Amino acid sequence: MGNVKSTDKVKLVISVFSRDIEIIKKVKTALAKKFGPLDYESYDLKLVTDYYTLEMGANLIRQFYAFKKLLNRDTIAGIKLYSNKLENRFRINNKRKINIDPGYLSLGKFILATTKNQQQRIYLKKGIFAECALRYKDGGFTTWDWTYPDYATKEYCKVLNEIREVYFRQIK
Repeated sequence: MGNVKSTDKVKLVISVFSRDIEIIKKVKTALAKKFGPLDYESYDLKLVTDYYTLEMGANLIRQFYAFKKLLNRDTIAGIKLYSNKLENRFRINNKRKINIDPGYLSLGKFILATTKNQQQRIYLKKGIFAECALRYKDGGFTTWDWTYPDYATKEYCKVLNEIREVYFRQIK
């Protein structure tokens, strides 16, 4: 029998995307108010999928935010529930104007929280699942068969590797 040990704190990473930069700014402010100061903010990234075009329109811009305060892994379900409420504040005619995807990063993996169940996802609580979206291997993040197309790009992995470096310096 193994002994239960406390786990290392992890880095909160939240991805947002919208075609409305003003909504992105408002959401960034709300996230910083809720989770504390950012220590990483990405440049604007394009989405490589058109999955959200019907609901949210074309030319969506994604940004990643990482937060200075580290968190316990088991808080991610509550963070996803909060992000869903925040998304709903900006709905117009029952369509989202922003998508907010929280996750966390450790040295070995990047986890996303989601409301959608799939074979590779693990139920957490209150309708929230977790997915290991990327793993760290041979000096960088790499994909799984189920990794979302955007997260599989070199550009997105570059951003997450940069956040991992911030986290690495933070825990050392």
